[in-house]
Amino acid sequence: MPKVNRPEKQILLVDPDEAFGQVLQEVLGPAYLLRRVSTVEAGIAQFDSRDYDVILLNLDLRHEHTKQETSSTLLRSAAERADAPPVVAYSWNVRRETAVAAMQNGAVDFLEQPLDVQALKFALDGACRRAALARDLAAAQQFLPSAHVDGLLGNSAAMDEVNDVIRKVAGVQTSVLITGESGTGKGVVARAIHNLSQRSDKSFVAFSACAFPESLIEDELFGHEKGAFTGANHTRRGRFEEAKGGTIFLDEIGDLALPLQAKLLRVLQERSLERLGSNAALPVDVRVICATSRNLEKMVQEGTFREDLYFRISVVRIHMPPLRERGEDIPLLAEYFLRTFAKAHNKAARSLTPGFLSALAGYNWPGNVRELQNVIERSLVLANGNEHLGVRDLPPELRQLTVSDEVEIGSFHKAVQSFKRELVRSALRMHGGNKLKAAKELGISRCYLHRLLNQLRIVEFMPEEEDEVTERREPAIAVEGFRMSSRAM
Repeated sequence: MPKVNRPEKQILLVDPDEAFGQVLQEVLGPAYLLRRVSTVEAGIAQFDSRDYDVILLNLDLRHEHTKQETSSTLLRSAAERADAPPVVAYSWNVRRETAVAAMQNGAVDFLEQPLDVQALKFALDGACRRAALARDLAAAQQFLPSAHVDGLLGNSAAMDEVNDVIRKVAGVQTSVLITGESGTGKGVVARAIHNLSQRSDKSFVAFSACAFPESLIEDELFGHEKGAFTGANHTRRGRFEEAKGGTIFLDEIGDLALPLQAKLLRVLQERSLERLGSNAALPVDVRVICATSRNLEKMVQEGTFREDLYFRISVVRIHMPPLRERGEDIPLLAEYFLRTFAKAHNKAARSLTPGFLSALAGYNWPGNVRELQNVIERSLVLANGNEHLGVRDLPPELRQLTVSDEVEIGSFHKAVQSFKRELVRSALRMHGGNKLKAAKELGISRCYLHRLLNQLRIVEFMPEEEDEVTERREPAIAVEGFRMSSRAM
């Protein structure tokens, strides 16, 4: 039998109205595959099947429909399980308290009845992206223990390239130079190369040239003989000898003074070293990986870094991109660090609110992945409550960048419109007003983004000719959304 392709978005509808489910499938179209169950118990029983991307839940289910359980039971059960699909809830009761309770119990979105199909698709697509992120994270976590690339996560093209080079270079013995700003994960890459190499059962020794005064670096790297200088009461092995048969990682190689560069070059060329106070050459069997946050080519031109050493250490180069250039990786990294620190600090599992993620996406990250790691740990440790990490848990420098994830007092509809407006603006600002990229960031079509710009009156990102026709388009927006309803009996 030929293999049937899995529909892109699989939805579990929890609603007792069979006719509603049939109509909903028709209006959503073939990109969505719905399966309906009538009770909360049946919905919870589907958690283990892992066949669904999203649960669409009727909040108005009452005891006569569910035997013993209400819709809030499903929400709480899904929130307590890491592998449960995200839940989009809907109800005829559009009071602020209903929406707040649904979100507090774990729903990722709330819709009012009668359902607007465009709004429903927008909510389902967002929940599907959340489910895909969870699957990617689970796959990454399965990969990490075997490859020992802890923290080297990302789905961006830049990180795909980094991972590809790591796999290729790990099996050979050539020298590698890792470049990139501080905090981008150069040390993680170096350890990944070692752990994937034939030397993985030997030592991995890391040394940072900026962590020691110049007078001590030679001793640290090459060691000394007893009596080599005052206070040398015994023979001491250096880092190169400690890494025998394994890998030595020389971080911030650009900070080495010229005399030390010459000695290092000699070791790399002759594959031997001499301890301080000795003339005996000792063989060196190590793989050398170097890293720097400085521009070595420019230093070579200025005469502050030896050209011959530069060519010796940079046979293969791996550049680690700054976090601001791979913003699509931020949610995956944030979720990974959240789970890691929750386990390390014995904290309850939490989720990240849209406002929290919006702030992460809008920040420039001068400290790169290391700074993101610190922000997640700080937020988790200092957070109040046990449900979510929200805007209030962010450090001050990020808090001002986000849209609020708090529901403001007033009309529920106004709160939703305000959030949509800030979400769209944030995506447009992130991509310099490029609507195609912003639409891709939001997971919607460019046409739908234009409709949102008109609907939400966001004029600062519109060309002048579009601003002029805003009023003429508004009636089309008003009638465009197909509205449908289902009342639980």
